[in-house]
Amino acid sequence: MDFELVLRNSDALFDGVKVTLAIALVGAIIGIVFGSAICALRIGRLRLLRGMARGYILFFRITPEVILIFWAYYCIPLIFDASVSGFWAGSVVLGLIAAAYLAEIFRAGIEAVPKGQREAAESLGLRAFPKWTLVILPQALRLVIAPLVNYFSEFLKNTTLLSAIGVMDLSLQAYLLGGKTYQYISFLSAIAIIYFALIFPVTLYARRLEHRLGDRNALPRVAKASFFSRLKLPRGAA
Repeated sequence: MDFELVLRNSDALFDGVKVTLAIALVGAIIGIVFGSAICALRIGRLRLLRGMARGYILFFRITPEVILIFWAYYCIPLIFDASVSGFWAGSVVLGLIAAAYLAEIFRAGIEAVPKGQREAAESLGLRAFPKWTLVILPQALRLVIAPLVNYFSEFLKNTTLLSAIGVMDLSLQAYLLGGKTYQYISFLSAIAIIYFALIFPVTLYARRLEHRLGDRNALPRVAKASFFSRLKLPRGAA
């Protein structure tokens, strides 16, 4: 590996890192917003909306990501007679795919909240908004933090798929630099190290969270720190 050559082209690699992080940021925002909406429909009372949300989740989880990216980049301009950049086509598609996975993560966290907490909220006469914002969601959030962080470490790796439609992310920058200098080993090894440096801390943090929240006493701690314990209600009420 020619470190001197890599350093001479570090500006191009850094530009690739910025594009990669921008893709991840746009996709994450879309995934969280749409994932929350899909989750709300998935656990709602209307059967039609539940079915639509389930269909959305199945479609985006089953269809290969690269096929969806190609379709958005090549077909949308033909259908709507409008130009679409590879960055936005790919980022939006990755965000919509992430929404399908995040919706299920959110739903699992909400359903993991003890049923007694909801019953206690209703017994206090709390309306839907304070019940969800003060009781259910704070507890569910603690339960989904670890799988969320773990998913986003995988999501960051999926950004490399956008190089297939010409987005100048880190992987495509390395491939082009390798083609110019015939030093593929140097540049592909360099981006492997860069991706490792970006993803490993996130993965390590996710594992630490999983160990902490996977502890036997994690769920009781959530219950003890709940809205009702702060009200100092009798134990039997929750």
